[in-house]
Amino acid sequence: MRIIIAGAGDLGFHLAKLLAFEEQDIILIDEDGDVLDRASNHLDVHTVRGSSTSIKVLEESNISKADLMIAVTSDQETNFTTAILAKKLGAKKTIARISNIEYLHQKDKLDLKDIGIDEIISPESLAAKEIKRLLKESALTDTFEFEKGMLSLIGITVAEKSELLEKTLTETAYLNPDHNFTTVAILRDNETILPHGNNKFRLNDHAYFIAQPDGIDRVMDLAGKERIDIKNIMILGGSKVGINTAKQLSKRYNIKLIETDKDKCFRLADELTETMIINGDGRDVELLKEEGIDQMDAFVAVTGNSETNIISSLVAKNNGVKKTIALVENMDYIHLSQNIGVDTLINKKLIAANFIFRYIRKGEVINLTSVHGVDAEILEFEVQPSAKILTHELRNLDFPRTAIIGGVIRKNQGYTVRGNFEFEPKDRVVVLSKPECIHAVEGFFK
Repeated sequence: MRIIIAGAGDLGFHLAKLLAFEEQDIILIDEDGDVLDRASNHLDVHTVRGSSTSIKVLEESNISKADLMIAVTSDQETNFTTAILAKKLGAKKTIARISNIEYLHQKDKLDLKDIGIDEIISPESLAAKEIKRLLKESALTDTFEFEKGMLSLIGITVAEKSELLEKTLTETAYLNPDHNFTTVAILRDNETILPHGNNKFRLNDHAYFIAQPDGIDRVMDLAGKERIDIKNIMILGGSKVGINTAKQLSKRYNIKLIETDKDKCFRLADELTETMIINGDGRDVELLKEEGIDQMDAFVAVTGNSETNIISSLVAKNNGVKKTIALVENMDYIHLSQNIGVDTLINKKLIAANFIFRYIRKGEVINLTSVHGVDAEILEFEVQPSAKILTHELRNLDFPRTAIIGGVIRKNQGYTVRGNFEFEPKDRVVVLSKPECIHAVEGFFK
């Protein structure tokens, strides 16, 4: 595919990085020469300097041959104009990043395809959905369901009281007598490890598993985690992410939202009728205590300041809050959650990039997700009748070492797999793969 990306900021750069592994023909457009130099020095992409709303620049990018134009600059109007022009000049599909969420709610009424915009994405709305998903299981750092929970991806932190601590995968086999979960990744000191038998679990590792429904409780037991019902949530920051999160959560949970701007609080009170709005500085520990931080089951910090979000989440943790989520602007911060004590750090641009990546791959895979900070993708494939994966048992397939098959869904039942597993047509197979070997993995399912 020939893909043109307008905007080489964090979102555009990360998206180009994901797509570069796919051996796609990528062109990045930006007015800032420095960010283009960074991209060309680190990625296998072509760059064009200039405005993506310039017909001359678009033609220089060979827009008429583009399969996809992705407009993800920080300016909504620029993205709309870019997408419309790109479509008129021959691009087959267009995606535009938006900041006004009204467009999402009125998508059907507006019928943006008529003017040349095939898809719109809002990083803020996607971040709110991600927060909602993360709050489903308070003891887990991450969770994602396949086929309504027939298999689940779950993440835990290896603590001092965990039975997994300092044991290799081989040594922990006896802890999994029913074979209802499989370890698929370990995140340690910014490094993603796809573990095999001799890899050990270390203190503070973030470990990730594919589990059958009864395997989730088993993993939590081994990790020394208890299930906690979340009822009371405090949100710090009346940002777009904060507003969206409150809207999505307020029907199910009791929400308090803290915002420093007094005028904004009045507007939020009108907009978020089921949320308690508090005017105050979330960095003020006494304020947090007065507003019952110790009574909260979860704390979500989504101000525009990453440091405020991290520090306030640590204060919440120190006051007994079981689940903390902090929004950070710098993607490099994502790995820090392992070491600093916040349960999950999220980045809205990273979430948006992964969403677009899924959109592009739609049709080749049934499902695709990513794990915060983990340098790998989780993919779900359907086995075709002539697929290479049908030729041998799993252990004899010569499957890439930088990918792990976590489980299989067969006839509405989830299974984790071992070396003697034999695949069947129509099986849905969940795979964790490093980006560079996704193509090799795909070859087993066609």
